[in-house]
Amino acid sequence: MKRRVVVTGMGLVSPVGHTVKESFNHLVAGKNGIDFITLFDASNDKVKIAGEVKNLNFEDFIDRKEIRRADRVTNLAMVAAHEAVTQANFLNHTYNPFRVGTFVGSGIGGLNTIYEETKTAVERGQDRISPFFIPNSIINLIGAKIGIKYQAKGPNLPQVSACSAATNSIGEAFKNIRDGYLDAAITGGAESPINVIGVGGFSSLKALNFSNDPEIASVPFDKRRSGFVMAEGAGIIILEEYEHAMKRGAPILAEMVGYGTTSDAFHMTAPDDEALGITECLKLALQDAQIDPSKIGYINAHGTSTVLNDKLETLGIKKAFGKDAYHVNISSTKSMTGHALGAAGAIETIATIMALITGDIPPTIHYQEPDPDCDLNYTPNISVHRDMDYAMNINIGFGGQNAAIIFKKVKS
Repeated sequence: MKRRVVVTGMGLVSPVGHTVKESFNHLVAGKNGIDFITLFDASNDKVKIAGEVKNLNFEDFIDRKEIRRADRVTNLAMVAAHEAVTQANFLNHTYNPFRVGTFVGSGIGGLNTIYEETKTAVERGQDRISPFFIPNSIINLIGAKIGIKYQAKGPNLPQVSACSAATNSIGEAFKNIRDGYLDAAITGGAESPINVIGVGGFSSLKALNFSNDPEIASVPFDKRRSGFVMAEGAGIIILEEYEHAMKRGAPILAEMVGYGTTSDAFHMTAPDDEALGITECLKLALQDAQIDPSKIGYINAHGTSTVLNDKLETLGIKKAFGKDAYHVNISSTKSMTGHALGAAGAIETIATIMALITGDIPPTIHYQEPDPDCDLNYTPNISVHRDMDYAMNINIGFGGQNAAIIFKKVKS
């Protein structure tokens, strides 16, 4: 028998805020978190803007020595985990640590460490490479460090599926709890790719916007779109089996009810040109939740501001939802945060859950010129209020990765 799975805690560090509340309030207000890069000198580079996490004092959450011994991606995740675990009141209760897993995905992992230690090896020799190079580079160490701190001794299984990594991680955690393998999970994603090779690599792919104007760079579903804006951040969610959460008096924020995932098997970086993969992914999520498309009130779309993604994601929604595609509110919060790669799904899932709880739907800002290929309701420029029972988050990644998850409102 499948068990109910609920959300009991959330933590968020993003380009628009250091907490869930601050980030969501800024998203609803249409605050733009994209600005000129400060994490490295990009003055002579083609791309000079990104969505950075600004003015975060890691020492408020993490011991100074531990900060130095970890990549920025892990430190961002640790801050988000602190907020999530605190909200869930997880540490004040006795639980079986082997029934609590960690599922924290990332697209690239410790890219800052990889970059810095490669420079060290080239400039100063192999013997000067830090002993922390390998541990700080590999993706599973993000979840492992969270597990060490909070004594989560169940499986540590990050999903490494490009820009759907966090959404796949949340989905796999959901299945493990629903099917009885775990009672709870610390899940989500983290990414910190804003350095010379991260920005340079995506720039070489011609995937990024080159305008260097924060006000017109990320314009999802707009006819002017021409590439995404790199970002960083971390989102952590505590998922629990319903009875487990109720017994310890945990706050029940929402219920997770559906998960779908597919692979296009089409191209290394381009989505399937008939949207077959994303269409099937959305249908699978709806089937898993056992609901009709008309029940979905809000979709937080992947909406990268690239020509192909936005066109084909729109097509996939129309194919999966039919006539109901024109009645659902859709928005891309990447218009404000930029694209945090493997962390995007966690950031956007938390925005989705908050929209479900509050009824406040964040807008797609910077929307000016409609595109005939993108003809749905993208909640342009101004947030709207909509009471709803279900909301969906969608993420799509290089390699043809597709993931969609659905949450249900918990009645008070």
